[in-house]
Amino acid sequence: MSRFMMNRRHFMANAAAFGGLAAASSFIGVRAGRAEDVAQVRMQLGWLASNGLIGEVAAQKKGFFKEQGIELEIVPGGPNVDGVAGVAAGQSTLGQISSSPSVMLARSAGLPVKAFIAGYRKHPFTYFSLKKAPIREPKDMIGKTIATQPTAFILLRALLAKNGIPEDQVKMVNMGSDMNQLITGQADAVTGWVTNTNALAVLGDDRVDMMLWDAGLQLYANVYYTTDEQLDKHTDVLVRFTTAAAKGWGYVRDNPEEAVEMLVEAFPNLDKASELQAVHPVIDFSFGDSTKEFGWGAMNKDNWAAQIKAYADLQQFKGTVPTVDDVATMAILDATAEIRKQVG
Repeated sequence: MSRFMMNRRHFMANAAAFGGLAAASSFIGVRAGRAEDVAQVRMQLGWLASNGLIGEVAAQKKGFFKEQGIELEIVPGGPNVDGVAGVAAGQSTLGQISSSPSVMLARSAGLPVKAFIAGYRKHPFTYFSLKKAPIREPKDMIGKTIATQPTAFILLRALLAKNGIPEDQVKMVNMGSDMNQLITGQADAVTGWVTNTNALAVLGDDRVDMMLWDAGLQLYANVYYTTDEQLDKHTDVLVRFTTAAAKGWGYVRDNPEEAVEMLVEAFPNLDKASELQAVHPVIDFSFGDSTKEFGWGAMNKDNWAAQIKAYADLQQFKGTVPTVDDVATMAILDATAEIRKQVG
């Protein structure tokens, strides 16, 4: 769930702090508009570096970005980094965020950002329970205590609404930093990404998963977004970036162990053993039946419309309720369909 629930005032404060970068379009680092020229592209992460960018790392190492005339700089985020506002202000060319609602909420707040790729074909956010009291479908939550992150309360509320379950039939509590509440019986379920194999190891074979996507709330994850200005003036750069990124993710699928070596070399703070366990779930979320048909990174308007409706029904938009065309564009996907389908 988004760590960046912003409003227009917050955005303007950030823009001012960047020293007027919103008006300095040259700062975005795109030196060229022609395919034969080199474009410097900054990709802002929504959080710290993780296996969610292993495809870009592989594309760098294998020279796929260089082939496309892209010099890519990956900029990690963190607890004090408002990545979406930074991209909106022109500090970075594009960004990658964990969950699609971040883009919808930002657009509603007046930020000129729009999604153009969904890196994961479905969201890994999952409710974890134990076999002694399993939660396999939403109705199993009735009468139970669910511990989730403060920013993910809205996901639980939306899930209950989607399945016609009154909120007062489920106890919602804040989740700590690990699985302890589930292990000690303080909660019947806790939440997290199923790709976080290191954190989940403590639950062992007793773990029962109910994925948010399978339970009826279908959000996108590892979403790539950019600004209206970038889409208007530098479409070719975004097409070249997407082409290289797709090839990088395809390389990860075919060479997972080598890709992990590349990832931990680029980011030595990551644990190699943990990443070797996580890489196959990451690949499974990046590729599947839908990518065979529509290609890596695909998304569709019907899904975005359902997400917007779910958030609007719960009055989550502080400004105008955005339209699908406000929050997502299919133009880059259309322009890269051939390579993305080859990879997918």
